[in-house]
Amino acid sequence: MDKQIIAIGGGGFGRNPGNGIIEQYILDQSNSEKPNICFIPTATGDDESYKVSYYSTFSKLNCNPTHLDFFKRTPNLEKLIDDQDIIFVGGGNTKSMLSVWREWGLDKILKNAFENGTIMSGVSAGAICWFEKGVTDSWAEKLEIMDCMGFTKGNCCPHYDEEPERKPSLSKFIETKEIFNCYAIEGGCALHIKNDAVYTAISFRGKKNSYLVKQLNNKIIETKLLVKNII
Repeated sequence: MDKQIIAIGGGGFGRNPGNGIIEQYILDQSNSEKPNICFIPTATGDDESYKVSYYSTFSKLNCNPTHLDFFKRTPNLEKLIDDQDIIFVGGGNTKSMLSVWREWGLDKILKNAFENGTIMSGVSAGAICWFEKGVTDSWAEKLEIMDCMGFTKGNCCPHYDEEPERKPSLSKFIETKEIFNCYAIEGGCALHIKNDAVYTAISFRGKKNSYLVKQLNNKIIETKLLVKNII
């Protein structure tokens, strides 16, 4: 059974509710004719408007959408996650999100679901959380590297072309050997990882790209990953 992660660099229903382009791609990766999908908006403190955007998009697609709240009464997590074909994690504060998850044991429940074929997806915080480490703006002062859940190998940086501090910060992290390489995903692009390897990158807004960034002969090198355009 394939172990799949679809990490979005920026965009999707949080910014363009109802568009459903990358969302349809995610649904298409499931073997289920009408997939069960659960939105987890912990990183924004279960923001209500974010959930409205989620339902206004996925209710138009052939799926069964639900969501998980942590800041109201929390349901039986194992049963909820076990029922899903796809998980979609929203953006926001990655550090706070993972702290809440670990306190409730959701990280372990998600790992078990992932090992059993549930597709893991998300944007920004919901993109980096699946990797070993991620570049995050959870701290107000500056971008930082933080340990994530390590469902797949490698490190991840979203918003690569959308936020001016992303490129120089990532270069510095690699030059100082805080990390040795990193997947960098532009807004409007998603990186599809299958069984620990890059399957494809998906451009869903203009001509957007994903890269593997590393240092070679004291120079930062961006290697463009194979991109499939779906618009």
